Amino acid sequence: MLSYHEQLTLRLAAGIGELDEATRARHTQFLLAKQQPDGGFAGREGASDLYYTSFGLRSLAILGELHGEVAENAATFLQTKLGGNEGVVDFLSLIYGAKLLETAAGIDIFAGASPQWRRSVADTLNSLRRKDGGYAKGPEGMASSTYHTFLVLLCLQLIEQPIPQPEAMVTFLLSQEAEDGGFREIRASKRAGTNPTAAAIGALRILDSLTEEIIDGTLDFLVEMQNNEGGLRANTRIPIADVLSTFTGMLTLTDLEALHEIETTDALTYVRGLEQDRGGFFGAAWDEVADVEYTFYGLGSLALLHVPHDFSLE
Repeated sequence: MLSYHEQLTLRLAAGIGELDEATRARHTQFLLAKQQPDGGFAGREGASDLYYTSFGLRSLAILGELHGEVAENAATFLQTKLGGNEGVVDFLSLIYGAKLLETAAGIDIFAGASPQWRRSVADTLNSLRRKDGGYAKGPEGMASSTYHTFLVLLCLQLIEQPIPQPEAMVTFLLSQEAEDGGFREIRASKRAGTNPTAAAIGALRILDSLTEEIIDGTLDFLVEMQNNEGGLRANTRIPIADVLSTFTGMLTLTDLEALHEIETTDALTYVRGLEQDRGGFFGAAWDEVADVEYTFYGLGSLALLHVPHDFSLE
């Protein structure tokens, strides 16, 4: 069975395939220009890192351009990170980047790794488990995070390792639901957010623990997050939409077969408004620089709004 991330890549690639050739070429050239001499990708400043490299590779993969020298150079960069002591986000970035290279270009960066590397990664991730059934952001963290719990779940899926006590993870995720719908990032949060809601719903889908009541509350919350810009906001306190929240919110609505609950024409206008003539996307109306992370969210948003009606992974 395909992992959540693998299914998502196929869905987004199907939607991107519906875009015109000029749009695809423009963003491909933008991304290729962002690859660093070491094979990785960087943020708006600083050197290449696993986080931004993952977004660069994900974007090229859904565009069908992750192959040849680009893929080989990226593999070289990822291999330099194999011995590092990474956090959850970077673990997922490394593992997912490696999976993309294996699928798209036939490159296995773990070919020379110890047979026990999967178990070792799982043990490291599981050391972040807390008594409430969730996972903290790091070894020193005391509070479980909805988002990092989802990330650990994705990592364990990708390395084909069992999920310890999945029922406890479900209990934690359900405890994060806000009274008026949506999910909080940590227990101390006062309100739900679009991105932790997407993480919670994604995790509950994987764990086969969604109920109609949860779905109804989530839909009510996400519909409220669309503002007059057409995009979705991060939470009720933030007036401005952003392309990250727009992507994760629309992905959740798509997963719940309810994308029609928002004004998709307005969402498309919003995302297109952040698209740059030379490729790449701004993160929001306030932004002035396109980077690889927001470019993935922009491409992903366009893809979700263009997935063929007859496309199915069933």
